[in-house]
Amino acid sequence: MTYSEPIPDPRVREFMLPVRALWTSDHGVSNAACLLARSDDACTMVRAPGSEPPGILLDFGVEIHGGVRFDVPANSTGKPARVRVRFGESASEAMGEPNNDHTIHDFEMLLPWMGHQEVGNTGFRFVRLDLLEEGVEISLRQVLAVFLYRPLERLGDFECSDERLNRIWDTGAYTVHLCMQDHLWDGIKRDRLVWIGDMHPETCVIASVFGDSDVVPASLDYVRDRTPLPQWMNGISSYSMWWILCHHEWWRRFADLDYLRQQRGYLSDLLRQIGDRVGPDGCEHLDGHRFLEWPTARDATAIDYGLQALTVMALRAGAELCDQIDETEIASSAREVAQRAATFRRPPTYSKQAHALAALAGMADPVSVNEQHLSLDPHRGISTFYGYYVLQARAMAGDIQGCLDLIRRYWGGMLDMGATTFWEHFELDWTEGATRIDELPQPGRPDIHADFGDHCFVGLRHSLCHGWAAGPTAWLTEHVLGIAPAKPGFACINLNPRLGDLEWARGSVPTPHGVIGVEVTRAEDGSEDVEIELPEGVEIAE
Repeated sequence: MTYSEPIPDPRVREFMLPVRALWTSDHGVSNAACLLARSDDACTMVRAPGSEPPGILLDFGVEIHGGVRFDVPANSTGKPARVRVRFGESASEAMGEPNNDHTIHDFEMLLPWMGHQEVGNTGFRFVRLDLLEEGVEISLRQVLAVFLYRPLERLGDFECSDERLNRIWDTGAYTVHLCMQDHLWDGIKRDRLVWIGDMHPETCVIASVFGDSDVVPASLDYVRDRTPLPQWMNGISSYSMWWILCHHEWWRRFADLDYLRQQRGYLSDLLRQIGDRVGPDGCEHLDGHRFLEWPTARDATAIDYGLQALTVMALRAGAELCDQIDETEIASSAREVAQRAATFRRPPTYSKQAHALAALAGMADPVSVNEQHLSLDPHRGISTFYGYYVLQARAMAGDIQGCLDLIRRYWGGMLDMGATTFWEHFELDWTEGATRIDELPQPGRPDIHADFGDHCFVGLRHSLCHGWAAGPTAWLTEHVLGIAPAKPGFACINLNPRLGDLEWARGSVPTPHGVIGVEVTRAEDGSEDVEIELPEGVEIAE
């Protein structure tokens, strides 16, 4: 027998029961409660001639990636029945006209009259089933979500005296975990692709929670191998620079020299390509699609300001990487160009995101940037993606309390609307009077999913599980627990916990040497007592 070699899948399948029937039609559905438990009873659906299709909306309680399986026992009709199946990240999406852009959420199909039938491969929490045929009965013993995910252990964790922050940390970790499919995706409903710029916050979260997962190198290589120079990754010049920054983050965390050496040729040529697009005065002239993130996409001044800072950050990070692989000439050249670019001043911008990048690039004083831009009306003018860099810049300014308040209100605002994963974008103003994602749409009230959004995420196209939104998970570990590598691979660490208004925090961080554990407690005099468990071979920087 001749057959092709099977391709292994790093994921596992598990089944989940729904936790509630959020809605059933007022006719044609009986015994729906049996679907919420393992039972030999059956839910029955019958469509009488001339009636509307009977239907049921099931809530699985949490966002998952996968599909749904119908367990259909024998029934009196004795033939398949045509049904409509709708998936939704919100109740509104499943009850309406779901978005079918990157994955199909809306199916018409036949259910067997005795057997199992699976359908769907997407991100969802809700499933609606309608019986389309008249004069037909279907029985459902079970409707199971098919949960498809990587079986990973959380090596890092975080807990503190504020349960809201604990939920936020956990939600960010779960969001990224769902996006760790065959490669590292940006979203599980939409953007099921390796978007390399969007990967940077996910890379930081994975390093903080799961450690040295192979999904990150595999995804970095996937984009590299499909982007021959002089092309820009994903067609976006800033995304090629984020590729360098992702590698820099992975190197400082895990110091895998063999893997870094595999990037030698591409990294060196990419640094030359970026350097060639910096003029004698230091101004960057990057071609390709000039883009930071969607909320700044219509602001050319913000894009120019941010790209100038990203150019400096990428060149400096690339130079550090080249030092490790003995590419001294390109390292020296990249530093010279970065120094020149850092002196060039773009016209001012109101963009918090661009100002945050300038602070992170060392092109602006973090304290002044925070006071004059980031801390003003702090919950507006940010995004779930670049909000991570706003937090990083505010931490550089020492404003830990402002960061904690922002995380609680902005990212916590999604939890208040029923989120179990973080969203592609979010504005606090959307929430006023709006229905939650786990509520049925109500006339006269805004629908948090269907009625908002902008750019590529209008209405139900809006992804409610987007890995780029998980930055607070990495931020809380780094800045509240205060553990960061002082040398590549955590051979030496910086220990600088900052509790803000918290009474205590504890957690762990994975390293190549083992897990570092830390507990920080507020003492009676207001100081912070720290207990730390270090693996062998790890030192604390003085």
